[in-house]
Amino acid sequence: MKNLLETNLQVHQTALNLQAYRQELLASNIANSDTPNYKARDLLFRDALDAALGRGPVWQSLPLMKTHALHLGGKAEFSPETFARYRTEWQSAVDGNTVDMDMERAAFAENTVHYEASVTFINGLLRTMQTAISGQ
Repeated sequence: MKNLLETNLQVHQTALNLQAYRQELLASNIANSDTPNYKARDLLFRDALDAALGRGPVWQSLPLMKTHALHLGGKAEFSPETFARYRTEWQSAVDGNTVDMDMERAAFAENTVHYEASVTFINGLLRTMQTAISGQ
């Protein structure tokens, strides 16, 4: 039971951390909407979540072969920055900025809803566990 709770909380904690990082990227895009040559970025959320939970593609889990004693190990730490990508430009701007404010606002609102849903789900999970422990 403890492992089940820890697993569920780990999934949601990881999702919350990734959603918070995506929110930072989107806020940065909005803040730099008038900066010349600024390139809008977004997070590949599903791929980042799968990688953080160890459910990535097979090629990500293959061990690297060390052919020399001074080579670094093949196990890399997970970093959400790895999954941040430049957003596709839909309408070019004269100053080279790729921020589309309508798209940024929509993505920001969507991410906020997902974040709040994750927090609500965690609260419900903890409330259920508290009820089960107290025997009500």
